[in-house]
Amino acid sequence: MAAPFTVEQVDRKRVGRRRATFFTLTFLLTSLATWFMADLLWRDGMAAVEWVVLALFVVLFAHIAVGFSTALLGFYVLNRKGDPYRITRSIEGEPLASLPLATTAIVMPVFNEDPSRVFEGLRVIYRSLELSGRLENFDFFILSDSNNPNNWIQEEVAWVELCKQLNGFGRIFYRKRRISINKKSGNVADFLRRWGRKYRYMAVLDADSIMTGESLIKLVAMMERNPKVGILQTAPRVVNGVTLYSRLQQFSNRLYSPLFLAGLNYWHQGESNFWGHNAVIRVAPFMEHAALPELPGAGPIGGRILSHDFVEAALMRRAGWRVWLAYDLEGSYEEGPPTLIDSAKRDRRWCQGNLQHSWLLFARGFHPVNRVHLLMGIMGYVASPLWMLFLLISSIHTFREVATGSYLDYHPEAYAALFGFVVEVHQALALFTFTLLLLFLPKLISVILALQDRRGAAYGGPLRLAGSALLEVVTTTLLAPINMVFHTKFVLYILLGQGVGWVTQQRAASEDTDWREAIITHSGQMTIGVIWGVSAFILVPSFFWWLSPVLAGLVLSAPLSILLGNAGLGRRARELGLFLTPDETQPPQELRRLERHMEECYRHMQPIRQLRDDYGLLQAVLDPYVNAAHVSLLRQRQGSLAVRTYFVGLRKKLLAEGPARLTHREKMALLLDADSMIWLHEQLWKQPAENLSEWWRLAMRQYNVLTATPVTALYR
Repeated sequence: MAAPFTVEQVDRKRVGRRRATFFTLTFLLTSLATWFMADLLWRDGMAAVEWVVLALFVVLFAHIAVGFSTALLGFYVLNRKGDPYRITRSIEGEPLASLPLATTAIVMPVFNEDPSRVFEGLRVIYRSLELSGRLENFDFFILSDSNNPNNWIQEEVAWVELCKQLNGFGRIFYRKRRISINKKSGNVADFLRRWGRKYRYMAVLDADSIMTGESLIKLVAMMERNPKVGILQTAPRVVNGVTLYSRLQQFSNRLYSPLFLAGLNYWHQGESNFWGHNAVIRVAPFMEHAALPELPGAGPIGGRILSHDFVEAALMRRAGWRVWLAYDLEGSYEEGPPTLIDSAKRDRRWCQGNLQHSWLLFARGFHPVNRVHLLMGIMGYVASPLWMLFLLISSIHTFREVATGSYLDYHPEAYAALFGFVVEVHQALALFTFTLLLLFLPKLISVILALQDRRGAAYGGPLRLAGSALLEVVTTTLLAPINMVFHTKFVLYILLGQGVGWVTQQRAASEDTDWREAIITHSGQMTIGVIWGVSAFILVPSFFWWLSPVLAGLVLSAPLSILLGNAGLGRRARELGLFLTPDETQPPQELRRLERHMEECYRHMQPIRQLRDDYGLLQAVLDPYVNAAHVSLLRQRQGSLAVRTYFVGLRKKLLAEGPARLTHREKMALLLDADSMIWLHEQLWKQPAENLSEWWRLAMRQYNVLTATPVTALYR
């Protein structure tokens, strides 16, 4: 039997040859396309506008070529049945019970998330580790920055109940920060300052993450076997999609990502990237070297770093620690946004964070590959305004040619308008076909590989797989210009100084279609598409047909967004066998458990509408069980006489006038003050009904109804 592989055995010369292959392939593809484009533009000399268009084309096509080169190298790897230089080989073939482990903290930062989803997900992970027999090496931490009182109180009660049911006291911990500094990265940093030295490793999860016990054990074992690795990132599969949009995302992720992930590992090796969750980190060097710098200037481009993960990977590599991608490890899952608009809201935050990385492209000591990661992250959003500029310049040039009459000098049977420039038809088609080849050939290869490996049945069968892939291509083609306009808007807003706040990410699908939000959000895109399309069709019909894929997406943006965000249509597609994935047709037991638990949580009653907005505050004051749990998690603080007087006034106002008369800040202040919470609970039950507001009298009348339901069922 061959000796176990470790990453220390990786030959740096071999890695250099791999990267040379990747960048050479990217350069050759870009050069070939540039030669085509330059030859088309050179027919009558190169004016300034032609040079601008050519420069934009080179940058944009290089971005496409990077993706195609990665996929092509991934195909080479998969065709060889895997990369011999992959980190999972360091524990290959070893039984789970004998793998080496060390103390590991599983941390889950949350911010106004659905408490049921958070704690039921945590329950699934806990049970999976327990069944594996290796639970004693893992502790769990829920790190809350929730500023919604309902979510905060629900989290506390759900934590107590989960610990009682799993006998998890002393292994499952909950912490609510009083002051939420530096968002998610600040939350994790706070945990490391308090408890980091107790653990060798830290597994970072998102609120929607699910990882099997087997995958966590293997990740920690790989870190133990490879002591020079600082971060080990998994490739999460997108699951639990309900709407058409989320089902499309999880289908494309499951089908196409193996090709690209294998290619990334081929040329990344020990300089891979960190995506912020579903990864294991070596705590000691991370604490020492990965503190985020303060960027020059004020926000949104300067100040505190919003997207921390790429930067932390670069800092760890600068300190000599390797970052690897366990691209072929199964058992790592996450959930995607349910609608196109929710996805755009998330992209707005990521866009600002990635643009901040422009400060760090030339940071001292960063590895060249980490600089490439930062540049690719920036280009993921900057490419959109560049495409928009490219198309607008082309359109303006065409319309100007028509206005001056020079366009009519060409013979229509021999020439056509491509990107706004009159060019020979066969050369235009050649360039167009070459571009489409780079965009869609990786998807075709992925479908063929799935069929060759007899995995077609896991996608609903060969015919359903092919049909789903075709529908996915058509839909993503229509979505591309919509995202282009979204990203262009985001980049411009950020450059103009309009940043983004930290908002709760929408993860659950809604049964009600919000037509108003869709029409308002997409009205600008539809207007652009109609004006642009009508102008092109009237002035240059041939140019209109070149632009038609872009125009169709923009004009149909609102109805397409509504259609894709419909949960009923998503369920119908699943019944028809469309966009199925192996995680649905052959789900692991952890995903089956999560689905069953969530159905049980959502079956129970909800508080009546008049009490819903302040239901968390109601429970913390009214219910003795919730009040005791909440107070036990607060730190006693002795304030000045003026502070105590302020709290006395707030308490009396809350009972006499109801929570609607208090601001959000005042409610949070009371919930953070242990003395106030004890006083409020006692006085609420002692005061005569006439001394209480109507809101509290209604709450007390409903109390028996609410407490008749098990307390864990009330928190969703």
